[in-house]
Amino acid sequence: MILDDFLVRATLAGVGVALAAAPLGCLVVWRRMAFFGDATAHAAILGVALALLLSTSIFAGVLVVSLLMATIVSLLSGKGYAMDTLLGVMAHSSLALGLVAVSFVSGVRIDLMAYLFGDILAVGKADLAVIWGGAALVMALMGWRWSRLLTATLNAELAHASGIDPQREQLILTLSLAIVVAVALKVVGVLLIAALLIIPAAAARTLSRTPESMVVVAAMIGVAAAVGGLQTAYWFDTPTGPTIVSLAAALFALASVVAYVWRTALRIMAARPERSA
Repeated sequence: MILDDFLVRATLAGVGVALAAAPLGCLVVWRRMAFFGDATAHAAILGVALALLLSTSIFAGVLVVSLLMATIVSLLSGKGYAMDTLLGVMAHSSLALGLVAVSFVSGVRIDLMAYLFGDILAVGKADLAVIWGGAALVMALMGWRWSRLLTATLNAELAHASGIDPQREQLILTLSLAIVVAVALKVVGVLLIAALLIIPAAAARTLSRTPESMVVVAAMIGVAAAVGGLQTAYWFDTPTGPTIVSLAAALFALASVVAYVWRTALRIMAARPERSA
């Protein structure tokens, strides 16, 4: 079967995560929640440790801890703590606690680097089913709530006037973020999940005029980074997760240059009629 090829499974895993991360990454960029995504991702290592200690599913452990982390941050924000301070404390505390908890796991061989930086080449058929199941759920949630999420992101007062509860939309976004963190753990690891969310969306922002086109461009950039990074890592024998993110960063730089050149060309063309007049 075609899925017996580890490169095919790895490619499908990368594409699934990229497609799920695209709309979510755009919302994270618009809401300026980049550090929020980073904090939720760092909490994932604690979920891994708890799952191993309790002999349960790693996906379930990461999902529960990521949701708990996001809920705590949401409840404590605006109650005497600045958001960036709160996220910094929670992110690094959960990562440190996770690393300490891992040391108490006995009888299980743990490849910590795989959890920190991903191990996409080791994705199995069961992992692939979990990744695409989670990605499908996130994309379904985004499609179902897109207009409400977009309204709540742009203007909370307008959302209230339209009968939309911004807190509920924030909860849906938080749930989706936790799912993406859980499914992306195998692909790019805890430390690079936020990069896969933010970089394609940031690159797409410079090339798009509408929110929907930004999501499409972000998905294309994410898929290109996943597939291209996987092939590059295979050819040059480099770490796959970091290579995927490095390629995404290169595409971001390219998009920024293209956008700058395009804006400059438009200004020059707009100035010509004035000179001729």
